[in-house]
Amino acid sequence: MSPASAGDEQLKQAAARALQLPLADITALQIVRRSLDVRHKNPQLQLKLKVYTEGTPLQDLTAPSKYRNVEGKPPVVIVGAGPAGLFAALKLLEKGLRPLILDRGKPVEERKYDIARLSRERVVDVNSNWCFGEGGAGTYSDGKLYTRSNKRGNISEVLQQFVHHGAHPDILIDAHPHIGTDKLPRILARIRETITGCGGAYYFNTCVNDFIVKNQTVLGVEDMQGKRYEGIAVILATGHSARDVYELFYRRRWALEAKPFALGVRAEHPQALINEIQYGARHGQSNEMALPPAAYSLTAQVGTRGVFSFCMCPGGIMVPAVTASGETVVNGMSNSRRSSPYANAGIVAQVDPAELSDYQEHGVLAGLRFQQDLERNVQAQGMSLTAPAQRLVDFMAGKTSATLPETSYIPGVAPAPLHELLPAVVGRSLQAAFAQFGKKMPGYLSKEAVLVAVESRTSSPVRIVRDPHTLQHVQLARLYPCGEGAGYAGGITSSAIDGIRCAEKIALLS
Repeated sequence: MSPASAGDEQLKQAAARALQLPLADITALQIVRRSLDVRHKNPQLQLKLKVYTEGTPLQDLTAPSKYRNVEGKPPVVIVGAGPAGLFAALKLLEKGLRPLILDRGKPVEERKYDIARLSRERVVDVNSNWCFGEGGAGTYSDGKLYTRSNKRGNISEVLQQFVHHGAHPDILIDAHPHIGTDKLPRILARIRETITGCGGAYYFNTCVNDFIVKNQTVLGVEDMQGKRYEGIAVILATGHSARDVYELFYRRRWALEAKPFALGVRAEHPQALINEIQYGARHGQSNEMALPPAAYSLTAQVGTRGVFSFCMCPGGIMVPAVTASGETVVNGMSNSRRSSPYANAGIVAQVDPAELSDYQEHGVLAGLRFQQDLERNVQAQGMSLTAPAQRLVDFMAGKTSATLPETSYIPGVAPAPLHELLPAVVGRSLQAAFAQFGKKMPGYLSKEAVLVAVESRTSSPVRIVRDPHTLQHVQLARLYPCGEGAGYAGGITSSAIDGIRCAEKIALLS
């Protein structure tokens, strides 16, 4: 079915034909799944429907969970107010346990001012930025809810919670659901109202400095001012940029392990070019095609190394995802309307810890040190948050760009030889992958395309080791490493699912 012909009456007629039913017998339809197939000349809208006949009511998929008043109930300390921590807290409310949420950053309403200063004035608040603060890194970097982790938990529960707190119901049916950076702050504020209204508590501007441990059991945490927060368990959901947490575990010789990660660049094209590649030349020339800004997903195998697109943002912008001065890190985001004239995506290559021969003295933190050095070395090529950049065609040719196109990156870009700045094995892998991408998407290797470095925070290079059955740390009882920072998730939805799983395990203790 073409996108322009997907009205209610047309859907009823199509359902009636498919089921060989009289049209009058169909009382209601419910779209269960919606996706756009752009593999052919004419894009097709693919729908999975539930068809209702007389007397069959529609189910309310957005009914709220049964939260309990948890005043005076056993507390659970949650370190981190990202998706893992917040969805753990919502599940604890259902189970009758009181969440105490600690976050080094600020409430979402205040955090936006620090982010604006970071982008426009180049002032870095190490505790309030694109990565740290209420909602975690996903709040101000897009809000995409696509995940492949459906075997780990109930994705629909996560989506329904978002809808209950203000997200558009379309996320329940879209194959690639997206909330948008402009919508997430309001949703997070409503989640906070739910949690505090039921007796939970938030502690912002609270950076955890240590754990309270007795007989290899975690009783709580201590903040930088020495204040203690105790509970029946601690959920550690600090995100992949909380490097001080890894440092603490390393100093205390608590179990960590190195894990593969990925790094590379942000590739930005004009959105109109991606639309034309994906939809064909007809897009934009007629109102007949009601199509959204086009997205893409690309993968390549270069020898034994995987290269892939990551966090693709149609109609988006690039942002500085730094958490400290003296480093350059880029990420992408888009608002709900995806109205920017640019499309960007991380294009990253897998890195195995065994490859980091120059960093082996750092043990399990080898990947972390490697990340840090790369972010600092790249930053040194420009001034403050100015990011090094190169036209894609020049990157392929191995030459510095004489000029750069306009980009969406507000702090600005400067010409630099990314083919030399990136680790050689990563640079060569990206070049080989881009050659493959150009064949899969003719026109992708455009002079208008620009690469910006460095995309290095795709995932954590370290895992905080936990028991696969209890989800507790293998040495520290009642400590639940959780989400992306612990190395068990990759994005908003999978982190939320992991938070729910940890909360369910804790409920079995009480």
